Amino acid sequence: MKDRRFVLGAALALIGLPVVIVPIEAVAFYSANADNGSFVSSGVKREYLLHVPKSYDGTRPTPLVISLHGGGLWGAVQKDMSLFNTTADREGFIVVYPSAIGGRGVRAWHTEDTPSLKRDVRFISELIDTLETHYNIDPARIYANGLSNGGGMSFVLSCTLSDRIAAVGLVASAQFLPWKWCTDRRPVPMIDFHGTSDQAVPYRGGTSWVAPRYKGFPSQLIWVANWAQRNRCAPTPRDTVIAEDVTLRVYVSCANNADVQLYTVLGGGHTWPGGGRHPKWFVGRTSHSIDASGLMWTFFRDHPLVRK
Repeated sequence: MKDRRFVLGAALALIGLPVVIVPIEAVAFYSANADNGSFVSSGVKREYLLHVPKSYDGTRPTPLVISLHGGGLWGAVQKDMSLFNTTADREGFIVVYPSAIGGRGVRAWHTEDTPSLKRDVRFISELIDTLETHYNIDPARIYANGLSNGGGMSFVLSCTLSDRIAAVGLVASAQFLPWKWCTDRRPVPMIDFHGTSDQAVPYRGGTSWVAPRYKGFPSQLIWVANWAQRNRCAPTPRDTVIAEDVTLRVYVSCANNADVQLYTVLGGGHTWPGGGRHPKWFVGRTSHSIDASGLMWTFFRDHPLVRK
C-alpha cells in the first residue's frame, strides 16, 4: 500500500481483484490505515494516528499539530493527503491525526450546533491532555488544521479552545456555522487555502452536492474578511501573486499579532495544495506550486499562543 491507495481509489482497487487476492489486499489496506492510539471520551472509544519525529527530545518542549480529516475519511487518509509527517520530521514537531466517529454513516466531524459538536470538542481537548501526559508538549505551540469538514472543525476549535489552540489552518474548508455562533472574540491567527474551481465547497460561496439541503457555504473572501474583523486587523488587505496559479491575501496589524492569510489557488479543486495524490476525476486539480503543509507550519511557528 505504499502508493497510498486511499478514499475511493482504495475501494475501487479491491473491487477488480481476484477473490484469492482480496483478503490479502484488505489486510494490507487495514494495516496501512490503522490508528495507533485510542482512549474513551464521552463514553465512546476515540482513535487517532500519532507521528513522533525521530528528533524528538523529551527534555525540550515540542510543538503539536492536530490535523483533521475531511468528511467520510479518517486519520491515515489525512496523513497521506497532507504529507504532514514529512514536514514534522524536517521541522521537529509532533503531529496527530484524530478520527471522527462514523456511527451508522461516514466519519464526519460535527460542525453544527448540536451536543455532538461539544463531544468532538471534548475529544480534541482530551486528546491534547493525553499527549501532554506522554510527551513534553509546548503548551504555547499547539495548532489545529483540517481539510474540508476538518477545516470546519478547526474553526469550531478556534471558538471553543482558543485558550489552548495557538493558530489554525483551513484547506478547502466547509463551514456550516454562521459567524454569530462564534462568541469567543479572542484573536486566533488563521491561514486558509482554497481553490477557485472547488466543486464541493465553492470558493465564491453557494450550494453544492456535498450538502444539497444546506442554504449555502460562505464566500471565502467574505469568510476571511470576517475572521480579520474578529482579529481586529487593519481593514484593507495586501494582495500578492505567489505563483502563476496562486495569489496571497494578507490582513496585518491584527490584535495580538493574530494575522489572517488566504491563499487562492486559481483552478484548484477540493484538494490539499502540494499534498499527496488525489483522485482528480473526483476532487479536481491539485496545485503543486505551493506546499500548504510547509507554509502552514511556517505560519504556525510564527504565531505561538498569546495569553492575556
